[in-house]
Formats: sequence, structure tokens, C-alpha cells
Amino acid sequence: MQVTIDPHSGFCFGVVYAIGVAERELHKNPLLYCLGDLVHNNMEVERLKKAGLVIISREDLYELYDCKVLIRAHGEPPETYKIALQNRIELIDASCPIVLNLQNAIRRAYLEMLQRDGQVVIYGKEGHAEVKALIGQTQETAVVIGNEDDLVKIDFSRPVRFYSQTTKSVDGFHKMVKMIGDRMEAVSMGKPVDFEWNDTVCRQVSNRSAKIREFAEEYDVVVFVSDQKSSNGMVLFQECKNINPLTKLVSGFSEVERAWFDNARTVGICGATSTPFWLMEEIANGIRKIND
Repeated sequence: MQVTIDPHSGFCFGVVYAIGVAERELHKNPLLYCLGDLVHNNMEVERLKKAGLVIISREDLYELYDCKVLIRAHGEPPETYKIALQNRIELIDASCPIVLNLQNAIRRAYLEMLQRDGQVVIYGKEGHAEVKALIGQTQETAVVIGNEDDLVKIDFSRPVRFYSQTTKSVDGFHKMVKMIGDRMEAVSMGKPVDFEWNDTVCRQVSNRSAKIREFAEEYDVVVFVSDQKSSNGMVLFQECKNINPLTKLVSGFSEVERAWFDNARTVGICGATSTPFWLMEEIANGIRKIND
């Protein structure tokens, strides 16, 4: 049985950058606080915890003073920076540059919409760390939609500036663009519609969809490695499963079942932008031992 790891899977630039920043800081000082999981992968988080990374919640931040706190790739709302200033906390900002650009764009759109009685709308996952930081740029006023049912949150008679969480589906975003545009046209009574949208899906993430579909076609069985809390992971897993129904989702080798590989000649291992390559290698080696 041949077991192959997808060379295009694994950490995206933003995650690589954040982990690199964390490792450099931990090399200088064996204690570093991190506001939330650095990456949506428990195995990688545990590795960093052993090196001295301490995961804290937003509530914990209020109780910390005179220390260093890492901001992960997802970014943080303005309130976090205010708390840090008040409590003499040194922030180590590892926000993804793409996410920071999006935050700035949404902040400018918010200020524009204040003048025009409009709305900032974000296509994203409610409660996701990146989305929380984006909402924070709008004084918590942005409307978050994840599917067609959420469109009722939008007032289609008012101006709209529409953006996307960086890890969402491009197809899903453009589907929402059409629906919002159509509904604004329907209530405009022939007047010009004030609707501007910005495709802010990260192409390093979105381009993986096509590559992972091609990869899934090539193997009898595909093992997709990701935490279920990874938004990007669940999107890519579904892409794989749509192409190859024998795609299995695991977060570690302990979840792999021997029976999956009965009569399989080829097995493909792939993962999300939050999946460490060392974990895919570990799972691949474990499957090879099953075959032996």
C-alpha cells in the first residue's frame, strides 16, 4: 500500500509566521502568554505548551500585568490593545498581515458607513477569533452572515459594504454577493443601489481547494488531518469528501481505523492550513506500519 502526503497541505504563511514569532520569543524567555490557541490544532498547541507557551482567555488578560502576551494570526480587536496599555502588557503581535489589511479596510468602511447610515456586513463564522477582531473594528456593529438564512439581519434599504473572513469559501462569498445585490435591487424601487463588496478571501487558502480536489481524485482512500474547530479544515475536508467519498477526518493517529484500508492500494494524507506537517508525517508513518 502506497501512502503519500500532499505537498500542498500544511500551515499557511500566517500560521508559519505566528509560530515562528512564538518560538523566537520562547527561545529568549521560557514563559509567553498567548491570547487563545495559537493555531486551531490541539497537537501543535500542546507542542508549544511544552516549550513554555501559556494559553489564556480574554478574561485572564484583565488580570495580567507587566508581562508579554502574544497575539495570534487571527488578530485582535482594538479593546485588547487598550487593556494591554492599561496593564503595562507588552504585546507580541503575530497577526497575519492579510488579516491586518482586512481590519484596516473594515475600519475605513465603518467610518464611511457612519456618514451614510450604512452597514458593514461580514461573511464569516459567528464567534470565530478572526471575525471577533473584525467586528471590533466597527464598535461591534458589523452584521455577520454565514448562510442564506442570516440575510434577514441586513437592512436592504441601506448602503452595504461587504467583506469576507479570510478563510471562507470563495464560491460561498460570491453566492452571498449575488443574493445581497438582488435583494437590494428588489427594494430600491428603481433607485441606484449603494452596494460595494470586497473579495477578501485569502488566496493562499482558497487556492488549496482546487489542489486538494485534484489530490483526492488520485487515491483510493484519503485521510484528512484537522481539528474540527478549524474553519478552514472543515471547508477543505468537505471538498475532499465531495470528490472522494472514502475521505476520513482525523485529528491524530489514534483515530485511524485499520478497516479503512481494506483493499486500498493507495492512501493520500492531506490537511488544513492549521495542520502541522509533522503531524501528517506521523499519521502517514503509522498507516505504513499498519500495512506492514
